[in-house]
Amino acid sequence: MTSVLATRRTWLQGAAALACLGAAGAPAQTRPRPASDALPLSFGVLPVGGAVDSRTKWEPLLQDLGSALGRRVSALSVPSYEAMERAIEADQVDIAYLSGRLALNAVLRGRMQVVATVERDAEQANAHQALLLMRKAPPLNSLEALLAAPERWRIARGGPRSVSGYIVPQLQLFLPRGIDIETRFAGERVGTHQENALAVANGDADVATNNSTDLERFRQQFPVEAARLQVVWRSEPTPPAQILVRTDWSAAQTRRLQDFLTAYGRGSDARSAAQRAVLKGAHANAIQGYALADNSVLVQAARQQHELARQQALSGQWTSEAARQQRLARLDADYARQVAALQRDPLRAGK
Repeated sequence: MTSVLATRRTWLQGAAALACLGAAGAPAQTRPRPASDALPLSFGVLPVGGAVDSRTKWEPLLQDLGSALGRRVSALSVPSYEAMERAIEADQVDIAYLSGRLALNAVLRGRMQVVATVERDAEQANAHQALLLMRKAPPLNSLEALLAAPERWRIARGGPRSVSGYIVPQLQLFLPRGIDIETRFAGERVGTHQENALAVANGDADVATNNSTDLERFRQQFPVEAARLQVVWRSEPTPPAQILVRTDWSAAQTRRLQDFLTAYGRGSDARSAAQRAVLKGAHANAIQGYALADNSVLVQAARQQHELARQQALSGQWTSEAARQQRLARLDADYARQVAALQRDPLRAGK
């Protein structure tokens, strides 16, 4: 009975989250902000190794961006995805580097719009994947054993807004095998990719979600702990992150930002080489730079959320099959509305 209630609880959480996204046609009201150019622009950075570490790695790029915009740009690095979403909802973020559900929420709620995306080089185009990490030493060190008896294992994972820490492992590995990442394990801890990798390396968890980019960063920062770990599962390639700005930015402001981003690190001179080093420090992998993009690049993120919600609905407990089918139909209709909203480009419309 406990597992049934837990499954029902998890489905309700997922359904509630998607229902919030379904209101794509009703963007939130943007609260006014002081217009003084003396105030710094706030650049939202997702936590990677930690709030301080993330801010430090982005500061050189933000200094260059401030020079290009003629206005100081300060990093807002928060300890969790939830904190970042609250900051966006409170209009405390002017520009942001986001991915997946966070970017999708910001756009569909009318807070922000996509202006650029990370462009990976040929070697990295398909290399960014969600991972499962385990210790090399037995006994709990094989994917087969994990899938056979997840209730024996302790998992360290990301929060529900994390693409590689939660959504992709749940969607591609666990739910298709009838395993709910939130209820089937002996214990769980929720943290950043760095915290979760450390938990497994130090024996505080048996398995952790992660991704290939953050694992490379972890190996550089914690070589002793990284040597204890092995990768036991890789997902399909995951999409790159996006740069977003507030929807009340002028077209001129947005164009200046896009010009800076698309030119950054692209030249053949010493300055461009230095900029490419800055990019590598911020992103911890080999990227070409940034390319122009709009909200339509988030259709894949919307599809992931839709597929996840459908799987949760299919595995949940219902009073009748008719009720289940009604819920699935609503999810499909919400997804269609989201795709239509994402394919309307406010930049081309002159917004």
